[in-house]
Amino acid sequence: MNSYQRVTNRLRGQAVDRPPNFDIMMQFAAHYIHQPLSRYYQDYRVLCEANLAVQQDFHLDLVQAISDPYRETADFGATVEFPADRLPLCREPLLKELEDLRQLRSPDPATGPRMSDRLEAIRLMKEKVGGEVPVMGWVEGALAEAADLRGVSAIMTDLYTDPDWVKELLEQCVEVGIAFAEAQVEAGADIVGLGDAVASLISPAMYREFALPYEQRIFEAVHQKGGLARLHICGNTNRILADMLESGADIIDLDWMVDLEKAAAIYGDRAAVCGNFDPVAIMLQGTPEMVEQAVLTCARLGGSRWFCGAGCEIPDETPVSNLHMQVRTLQAIGSETLRLS
Repeated sequence: MNSYQRVTNRLRGQAVDRPPNFDIMMQFAAHYIHQPLSRYYQDYRVLCEANLAVQQDFHLDLVQAISDPYRETADFGATVEFPADRLPLCREPLLKELEDLRQLRSPDPATGPRMSDRLEAIRLMKEKVGGEVPVMGWVEGALAEAADLRGVSAIMTDLYTDPDWVKELLEQCVEVGIAFAEAQVEAGADIVGLGDAVASLISPAMYREFALPYEQRIFEAVHQKGGLARLHICGNTNRILADMLESGADIIDLDWMVDLEKAAAIYGDRAAVCGNFDPVAIMLQGTPEMVEQAVLTCARLGGSRWFCGAGCEIPDETPVSNLHMQVRTLQAIGSETLRLS
């Protein structure tokens, strides 16, 4: 069974040889092939090489064109710096004042330098492993993108003081998100992930007003193009588990502090849960034995449609022995399931 079949069967509730491995890898992937982060972020060929390498060596069930949150932001016009081997920086928000929204121009994914680079990565990945391994693209959720353009602290204040202005910004962000998501599916993405980390910082009522409707619109566009949707909200989302299901996501990531068993019960056969052992305490700082126990626990709590993955990105410098143990444990789970069936 190849990865494409494994993922497809899992989502349909059909038999698989082992649970899918959906770890997110970015910094780890770049350094795994001894490339600086600046090249990983700016050269689709490096991004592709890195993701193909970790997919093969650690038996991931996807290749991913995810890198950093600033692709849309940079193409909107923000100044993003790329230190040689550190995370990218956006030192000044593009929207310093509310009036700046009047001058904001929406980029075209086909011509925006950073968005089109992701499209090229997807095309190359599809050429290399299409039909064998799912290709995953990525967009920023409208609220996350608004925070990137305005600054997190400022957008949090704006939600209370200028909610109508925020919605005007969100409308522009979601249209860019839809166009970018559609372009990625057209380029060959089987899955489009959506990152909306800032959504875990607001109340459930605010999530339903300022995040969820825009996630729904992006995922509807993905589905209409024939793609699958993956929702990723970092942080404690226990209060919005049921709301996240209404996004329409096929796969919902859960961070390590979230009640995996409760989420699996809520989602049932409407969405697959993915997660959710601690990427730092278990994967980076833990032992192979701790990884084994964490994977087994999540498999037990996550139910029959569970996807394996750390609660968030695999940290840089994670021991390869821990990643290999994750794979061996998944294979053992698969063997035991087949033996018992």
